[in-house]
Amino acid sequence: MPGFSPFRGVLYNAEGGYVDDVIAPPYDVISPDDRAALVARNDYNAVRLELPDSYESAKSLWNQWLDERVLVADDEPAFYAYRMGFHDEAGRPRQTTGILGALTLTKPDEGEILPHEHTTSKDKADRLDLLRTTRVNLSPIWALSPAPGLSGLAEPREGHPPDARATDSGGVHHRLWRITSPAVIAQITEALASQPVLIADGHHRFEVGNAYREERGPDDAGAQRILALVVELSEEQLSVRAIHRLISGLPDGFDLAAALEPHFDVFPTEAIDESILRRMDDAGALALQTTNGTWLLRPRDATVAAATHDLDSSRLDVALAELPTHDLRFQHGWDLVAAAVEKGDAQAAVLLRPATVAQIADISRGGVRMPPKTTFFYPKPATGLVFRALDLDAG
Repeated sequence: MPGFSPFRGVLYNAEGGYVDDVIAPPYDVISPDDRAALVARNDYNAVRLELPDSYESAKSLWNQWLDERVLVADDEPAFYAYRMGFHDEAGRPRQTTGILGALTLTKPDEGEILPHEHTTSKDKADRLDLLRTTRVNLSPIWALSPAPGLSGLAEPREGHPPDARATDSGGVHHRLWRITSPAVIAQITEALASQPVLIADGHHRFEVGNAYREERGPDDAGAQRILALVVELSEEQLSVRAIHRLISGLPDGFDLAAALEPHFDVFPTEAIDESILRRMDDAGALALQTTNGTWLLRPRDATVAAATHDLDSSRLDVALAELPTHDLRFQHGWDLVAAAVEKGDAQAAVLLRPATVAQIADISRGGVRMPPKTTFFYPKPATGLVFRALDLDAG
């Protein structure tokens, strides 16, 4: 079963632990405009490490910030309780609470860490080069554990203020507490060793971690583990959203709605607004938007049967395989998807319904992965609450 260890975290040396101006989202949800705004916010923003001007500049900044004590390494290994407070898509207040630690890497076929999605090669190459150069886990993978009671072990002590705290631009509250009690550390370690963990988010970073581990060999102790946020596998703790599809490059005048009819019952609906996800759920359908209108797409029985999984992403893949050559991009957020079509950044958009937590768990255990970019766990753990330097975690 997976090893999960405390580590000597590296944190911003911020008064009161307030790090609002220096945290960043993970690399894969940062647009060029987002990056520019984060750089302008603070000279020490973590985006300069996460999406650097060059890999060498990231290494240089890391060492400089340590020398200047902008970043400070903890004196002793710890787990870190991490809580994110947010509102879900229905506007309800929610919390996700997990534990940050160093997860021992294993290959997927060893059965201790189970991925659920395929990945793309471009992102992996970039992240591997950054890891090689900096030897720092800048942002965590997100893993799910079926161990009961894990969320209780992550609860901070009453009255104990966070060691790091921030509110991001989306209004999500991020809070971090060190866990150094030997008894609690032992309980967490034992709980995590009881069952395999499932990767929720960070498949590229997981595969990069494994590639680097094999590249370095067993003598590089720091490379044997990876920074991971482990959250209890429960609906109460998790909010899963869909990642939608943007389509470009189809022939001029191509009637996409008609082309999808062999695979879906296609019927018109009102334009995309905040009600679209409810309309999709009520109809058991995906949604299509083009400049000519908006439709709901209810999968036909043959499409459901042909799909690899009982998921909208798999059903759509069946239909996309029969379209003319086209470009496919991924985008979360119904509002961002609608805006892309309206601005002409895409010819069409297909909105998907999210996978459920139970589906993700079943597919992970079954060993057959979902299409890339099927799930969007919300909110994203911030980059900058705590870093893991491989050379400080070599024990």
